[in-house]
Amino acid sequence: MQKMPKQTWPRDHALNKKPVQQDARPMPDPDFAEIRALAAAINDLQRQQVATLAPLVQSLIQTRTRTAQEIERTLDLLLDCACVPEGLVLFKKLCRYYFAINPAVTAEYIYAYRDLWDTEDIEEEPT
Repeated sequence: MQKMPKQTWPRDHALNKKPVQQDARPMPDPDFAEIRALAAAINDLQRQQVATLAPLVQSLIQTRTRTAQEIERTLDLLLDCACVPEGLVLFKKLCRYYFAINPAVTAEYIYAYRDLWDTEDIEEEPT
């Protein structure tokens, strides 16, 4: 005999509603299928951009480029794709390099990253 999943009944079971399973996952909403597809396409484009920028970041660091305009332009591009792990790795690598050249501007880029992508919940201390 098969064990049935635990069920809970809504309060208004008199309206003949189906029981709700506690372990049931919500069904994907078909209305959002197009949005999910667009999000996946954007994510793919961000990964492509990371692949394109990786050699540039490597070159900037290996040649010890100190041109602020070139480094900052690359950091701007990396900010767009820092939400994917590979993009964040490149962003951090270039930030670490640029910090020795211009710590104030590097800090601004770090704050910009946090504003755009950081999702850590910061709990406020009770006063």
